Amino acid sequence: MPASEFALRRRALERRMADERLDAFVVSFLPNVRYLTGFTGSNGLLVMLPGRAVFLTDPRYRIQAAQEVECPVQVAPGAMLPRVAVLLRRAGSRRIGFERTRTTVDAFDTLRGALPMRSSLEPISGWIEHQRMIKSEPEIAAIQRSVELNSRAFEQAARHVRPGMRESELAAELDYRSRRLGAEAPAFETIVAAGTRTALPHARPTAARLPSNGMILVDMGAMLAGYASDMTRMLFLGRAAPHARRMYAAVLEAQLAAIDAVRPGVKAQAVDRAARRILARHDLDRAFVHSTGHGLGLEIHEPPRVGKKENTLLEPGMVITIEPGVYFEDYGGIRIEDTVVVTANGCNVLTPTSKDLHAI
Repeated sequence: MPASEFALRRRALERRMADERLDAFVVSFLPNVRYLTGFTGSNGLLVMLPGRAVFLTDPRYRIQAAQEVECPVQVAPGAMLPRVAVLLRRAGSRRIGFERTRTTVDAFDTLRGALPMRSSLEPISGWIEHQRMIKSEPEIAAIQRSVELNSRAFEQAARHVRPGMRESELAAELDYRSRRLGAEAPAFETIVAAGTRTALPHARPTAARLPSNGMILVDMGAMLAGYASDMTRMLFLGRAAPHARRMYAAVLEAQLAAIDAVRPGVKAQAVDRAARRILARHDLDRAFVHSTGHGLGLEIHEPPRVGKKENTLLEPGMVITIEPGVYFEDYGGIRIEDTVVVTANGCNVLTPTSKDLHAI
């Protein structure tokens, strides 16, 4: 991301702090720290103050922080929270925000004990995550590159699928291809499930062997330049049975209907409802046991959620997955997933991989 973009993000947060009469905000959740500073290391804190921000890290990241972070950097040889408290005391901060769902009790107690009694610690939920929902053009471009890399890795690995191969072997092949193409890491533990195990939405790859005739579910994502991608595709070894073909066609119809429902001003729940309405026509809605999608970006799962009760209004720049699926314990499951970006007039599907029935 351009350095100026991090400054713009911090200024937007400063305005929110001023509106809420917050004197300081201690940001400790690493994806939020990265969003506001560009820091990619594993230990850092950002203290937001009126008109300025101070980044703290440990000596391991002295050089890296100087290269990545444009705001003043302090290197703490020991625990960082006492140094944070010194900053806050010197700034005369009274109302100090902290990330409610990201801060441990121990961290809260340490900070509380190091601050004067007149200071108050104010729990803040979702401010930065809400800001992160709307992606900038550079962020969307980064996600697009991640999506395209992920798709190429899938297509390369799919050429090596064969009966008797273990699920874990295929997962390793997918991760290997992704890394060879430049991915920093998988966005999550790659899901490979075969046969009746496709009925497990979050199956972990096992030593089970791929059947000579049956379904394989692959759910994979890549991290590239800090941004995640996510895609699910089905493979069929041998000839797909008529029932499997009908199920696949129904899920694909539901997925396309949900994509068609994505546009600005629509509630996320309406996208979820569009998928469920189609599955209900095929008497498959009860087998759809999770939400239709989720936001992604610096994290593989981030707001907004695309679920039954999600009232978030979609806005241009939001990047979400669309992934309806149906699952039957004694038979198997089918899920199809793309990553899409909300545009001014609807949405663009970023995932280039074909959704035609893929038989091997």
